[in-house]
Parts: sequence; structure tokens; C-alpha cells
Amino acid sequence: MAVIALVSGCSSSGGKADEANSGDGGGSGRAVNTPRLKIAMVTHSGEGDTFWDIVQSGAEQAARKDNAEFLYANDKEAKGQAELVQSFVDKKVDGIVVTLAKPEAMKDVLGKAAAAGIPVVTINSGAEFSEKFGALSHIGQDELVAGEAVGKELSRRGKKKALCVIHEQGNVSLEQRCAGVKRTFDGSVENLNVEGTNAPGAQSSVSAKLQASTDIDAVVTLGAPIAAVSVKAKLDAGSKAEVDTFDLNAEVVKRLKANEVGFAVDQQPYLQGYLAVDELWLYKTNGNVLGGGKPVLTGPAIVTEKDVPELEKYTARGTR
Repeated sequence: MAVIALVSGCSSSGGKADEANSGDGGGSGRAVNTPRLKIAMVTHSGEGDTFWDIVQSGAEQAARKDNAEFLYANDKEAKGQAELVQSFVDKKVDGIVVTLAKPEAMKDVLGKAAAAGIPVVTINSGAEFSEKFGALSHIGQDELVAGEAVGKELSRRGKKKALCVIHEQGNVSLEQRCAGVKRTFDGSVENLNVEGTNAPGAQSSVSAKLQASTDIDAVVTLGAPIAAVSVKAKLDAGSKAEVDTFDLNAEVVKRLKANEVGFAVDQQPYLQGYLAVDELWLYKTNGNVLGGGKPVLTGPAIVTEKDVPELEKYTARGTR
């Protein structure tokens, strides 16, 4: 089922202090004195994916600052995501933020948004389709480059055989990450598809693979929740493989600290949500566009246990 949540921003009069904003990271705590806007975000998030909680946190912060009403909806199925975008076009919102994990399913509805005069910013996935589909810009990391960074790090650590765990089959960004790992890793890489929204099933699949292929010495997961699942699978299998992951959350930072995860790749999801909402506000109030036709990059950055002291305070409040 699609999930729709409404987060109200500051007073529609603008310029009023936002008392709820203290201490949550970013912003002066005051809304701007500009016309009230309604900005929607539609993602391909599945159930239980904490990555999108962080994206929403950034978007909500920017909406409070910009005196905007923020609406969020998600559906892991491409058809459902497109239908949600259409619902916001029908509601005549002032701007739409959208992910392009399965881009072809979004092409027609984004064309309808453009025809209705609704500006669109894409985030996180499908950067190469953003301009083609009429978006103002794309905000996120280059997934192929991020994968290449992981491949180089695995080689530096002396790994020989990696398992790349894809938790959403057909997601172009996840496939690009594994492709990037293969491009720069000195060893071999094998992909494994699991159902990310079924943690027990994913754990069983990873465990079985590790038991069958005892020479795997690195497990690369493409999302923070799957990292936790893979740590458990490693223990089940009696494997000595190092678990490394894309993306951060409080759980991953805890496991970095405990040396249960070797390293993580941070693409700063808070920044993706924040900048997307802020860009739509800037475009509507001042005609600004970010990026000059190029994606606005928010990553990648390799983080290890050495970065934990700085990261803990941010992940604890849900902004990293």
C-alpha cells in the first residue's frame, strides 16, 4: 500500500519563529516571508527503509525554513509511484521532488507535470534521465562513481571475492553501484538479488550464499538496513567475510564502532531532501536553478570507525 504523510510547516503568514526547529540541525529557526508553497515528494521507498526517514528529515527542515507545506508519499512499485505523482499533479502542488529508480515508468507522468507548469527536481536515482524528463536538476551521488570508490577500497583492503547484494531488483541505481564495484575491484564480484522488504528472507539468502561460497571475503550491501541483515547472515554462516555497505544510519554507525561493518559510503540523504525542497522554493521565488545542467553531487564519502565520534551525534538525531 502507498503511504502518504503530511507535514505542516510554519504559519502561512511567514516570518514567524519556528519553535519546533531548535536543535534538529540546520536553519535559523525562522520561516521566510514569502508566499506559502505546497511541495510534494514521491519516492520508491519500501517498508522499513530508514534511508528515506533521513531524506524526509532534510526536506521537512527546508520546508519549515521556506514556509512550505511538505507532503510525502512512497510506493516501491513503479506503477504506484507514478500514480502518486499524478495525484500531486491533480492537486496542483507548487513543486514535486521525485526519485527515478525505475525511470521509464515515470516518464509520462513527469511530462504531465511539465505540461501543468509544475517544476520537478529529481533526487537519489536516475540522474541520467533527469534532464530528459524535464526536471530542473538532479541531486544525489553518481552511483557508478560511488561503486568505483567501493571497488578501490576493497582492493586496498586486500579482498579477493565480493558478494554485491541487490535488495531491489530492477532499480537502476543499485545495478550501477555493483557495476562500479566490478569496474575497479581487483578481485571478482558476484551479484545476489534479495527482497529488501523481507529481512528474514534476505538474511537466509545471504547466509546460504556464504555457506556455499566460503571464499567470499567481502559482502557489499547497497543500503543500511541490509547491512544489519548481512551481519546476522555472516554469523549464521560462520563466515569471516567483511560486511561493507552503502549509506549510513544510527545502526550502521553502531556496527562500525563495534567493527561489525568495515566501512560505509555516505551519500548524505539529509542533504538530498533539504536541497531539493530548497531548490523548488528558490525557483518559485527567485527563478534559481542549481547545477548548471549537471547533477548536484552529495557523495560518495567513505567512512570508517575513525569517523564514528563525529557521526554519532548526527545519526542520533536522524540527520545523517
